[in-house]
Amino acid sequence: MSTLALQIDDIEIIDAKPGDIGAEIKGIDVNEIESGAPILETIRQLIYRDKLVVIRDQELTADSYVAFTRKLGRPQVYFQPQYHHPDHPEVFVSSNVPEVNGKRMGVSGTGRYWHTDCQFEKKPLSFTSIYPLVFPKSARETSYIDMSRVYQNLPDELRKMVDAPGAAFVHEGQMRYKVQETDVDRSLRELLDRINQEVPPVVHPAVIEHPVTGIKSLYASSGFTTKFVGLNYEDNQRFMQAIFDFSERPEHVHTHYWDEGDLIIWDNRYLNHKASAVKPGELSKSYRIGIYDDKPFYVGLEP
Repeated sequence: MSTLALQIDDIEIIDAKPGDIGAEIKGIDVNEIESGAPILETIRQLIYRDKLVVIRDQELTADSYVAFTRKLGRPQVYFQPQYHHPDHPEVFVSSNVPEVNGKRMGVSGTGRYWHTDCQFEKKPLSFTSIYPLVFPKSARETSYIDMSRVYQNLPDELRKMVDAPGAAFVHEGQMRYKVQETDVDRSLRELLDRINQEVPPVVHPAVIEHPVTGIKSLYASSGFTTKFVGLNYEDNQRFMQAIFDFSERPEHVHTHYWDEGDLIIWDNRYLNHKASAVKPGELSKSYRIGIYDDKPFYVGLEP
């Protein structure tokens, strides 16, 4: 986080330094923000400019969380219902915490690989927001890679490939599918066929341009990106590994260490992210809501 602070009435905004990511907001209660309030546009513009925003000291229920995200944009209902909160399908639940009735809500162990949410869809998700409820003792962080910075720093041989006219990557969700109770007695082939019917492989440009800022980012992740269009298998394996090795270098990684009450929102056009692993026996629970803004995901794609 930056130390450059801007005070607006009782609201403190700590902006990101040039070239860095992450703005911090203190002194607001998102439960009290009314639809159309100026602070909502301020939050949107901070997300576009600083790529990631942390709103401190929040107390949210599933109901109030959904209500806030509706004021910021259009909440997503994730296409797989096993992740849904039982009363609010907009809330994606990542949890290994037993509920009162002995049943677990949501799915555990989500997102522990580099990815950007819904990269495998024709119209990917604009913003992701997360609100943790139960923190494991050993892991209180989420890591991010600024793919606009990666693009700027790409070695010449990689930059030449992704900048070529028509350069594109294929993205697939099938290998991250979480097996459910209803999948018992189904073959792996049947499961792969079903997930490919729900979310077929998609092609997006290798480099995307942000519809608001005009900043260009490399659009690839080791979690969902499977191939570069036009290469044979051997060349594709070498090229993709080189892209991922460079992108995931430590100097490109920004880590957010969670505090109680943090609500974090980021722009998937810029950032890849990865959740930290939880040790066996430790409990973890968080709510996630994806948010669509009213912009195309990238220049040239329909909103």
